[in-house]
Amino acid sequence: MTHSGERIAKYLARAGVASRRDAERMVEAGRVVVNDTKIFHPATFVTAGDVVTVDQAVVAAPERTRLWRYHKPAGLVTTHRDPQGRTTVFEKLPADMPRVVSVGRLDLNSEGLLLLTNDGALARQLELPSTGWLRRYRVRVYGIVNSDRLAGLRDGIVVEGTRYGAIVAEVDSAKGAHAWLSVSISEGKNREIRKVMVALGLQTTRLIRVAYGPFQLGNLARGAVSEISGKVLREQLPKKK
Repeated sequence: MTHSGERIAKYLARAGVASRRDAERMVEAGRVVVNDTKIFHPATFVTAGDVVTVDQAVVAAPERTRLWRYHKPAGLVTTHRDPQGRTTVFEKLPADMPRVVSVGRLDLNSEGLLLLTNDGALARQLELPSTGWLRRYRVRVYGIVNSDRLAGLRDGIVVEGTRYGAIVAEVDSAKGAHAWLSVSISEGKNREIRKVMVALGLQTTRLIRVAYGPFQLGNLARGAVSEISGKVLREQLPKKK
């Protein structure tokens, strides 16, 4: 059986309301109404002209997909609402920014490149390891670096029962018990680099993401936002198979 239109969760994700997964939870919680009818199933389809509301607020139809680079400072959390009341990335964005979601996250004490988009479906796509985009970091560590163990990360590592895939890590510079590393990962699991460094006997004292896939932090000032042009975005997005 074929359907016209678009699944509600994808529609909400493209409209920048939330990720597709979070949009599905919104639907199941009865927070979404289509044409005056509350819906509960994420497989509901919507078409052009349908009126969609979330928590009684009308959802504007999805705009063209846009992507921004943001230089996240340390001390901000990458979430729209923080139960602990900490300042979020989204509170620090320019007032004229549309509602956006992040592509992956950077934890409270991490800094550097964070991609932002108004299309939740795109965010989810770019987070998937199958997309093949490397996340590259500069990592300052405290401790004695064992070059053999560092090289062995290319084969992956298990830390406290969690399997991490191939990690490419190299020493850029070292002075005493302090060293700067270049680290590339493709999965981006929660606090992956920090946990792996602990397993190697190293304490991460600074973590800066310098690239996400083809997009670079470059000389973007701390706290600044820069939109990626539509042409560059179309050229760089993974081609659908």
